[in-house]
Amino acid sequence: MGRAKDIEMRVIPAKLANDFVKKHHYSGKVVSNSSLHFGCFLGGALHGVMSYGSPLDKSKVLGTVEGTGWNSMLELNRMAFDDTLPKNSESRCISISLRLIKKNAPQIKWVLSFSDGTQCGDGSIYRASGFKLIGIKKNKNTCKLPSGDVIHKMTLESSPNSPRGELGGRSYYELTGGKYDFSKYVEEVGGEILIGFQLKYIYLIDKESKLNVEELPFSEIDKQGAGMYKGEKITLKERQKLSTE
Repeated sequence: MGRAKDIEMRVIPAKLANDFVKKHHYSGKVVSNSSLHFGCFLGGALHGVMSYGSPLDKSKVLGTVEGTGWNSMLELNRMAFDDTLPKNSESRCISISLRLIKKNAPQIKWVLSFSDGTQCGDGSIYRASGFKLIGIKKNKNTCKLPSGDVIHKMTLESSPNSPRGELGGRSYYELTGGKYDFSKYVEEVGGEILIGFQLKYIYLIDKESKLNVEELPFSEIDKQGAGMYKGEKITLKERQKLSTE
């Protein structure tokens, strides 16, 4: 199986990255804003992908860190690994990718990422990689369709004029009359809102950067009942116990 330190990281083409993400990410979807893709190779084979890019609405997040310029931050907006890599590979790959960004794109001062506690987990990999927790909020923006597919509100709002199969070829805007009306969409498709939490993490590549938001202790995850691992509720204490067994 190899060792985590034997993993090789390199920038890969978008098509190779997107094909891997569609196959191995729990959502089965890519983020169109992704522009920088790292491949994680072991024994010459691709076993992981991390895709960075601009947030869907960058203007809303620039104020997170003092003095952020338009092109001085990125979002880690997709991360997918298969089951082949050894323990601790994910955190090692994130750390290497951040070092490569720092070396080759010095204008990037910080990285943002979100953990989906509705379907996946509460961000244990981010915590292990030195990210700071800066937000926990209830997530009511994820809808499960009768087909079993899952779609997030942001997917609809980022491409509101695109025809959608579940709407019979109509676009989101055609359904809502040009408005952001997620509840109308859910009612129209006969969907089910998946209740959970979204956790917001940040990594300061530039250690002199100053947060304009409060850093939350990781204990706040349990306090708000936001702990999640592979779609199941779990506390940090329970996870730590499992890791030692």
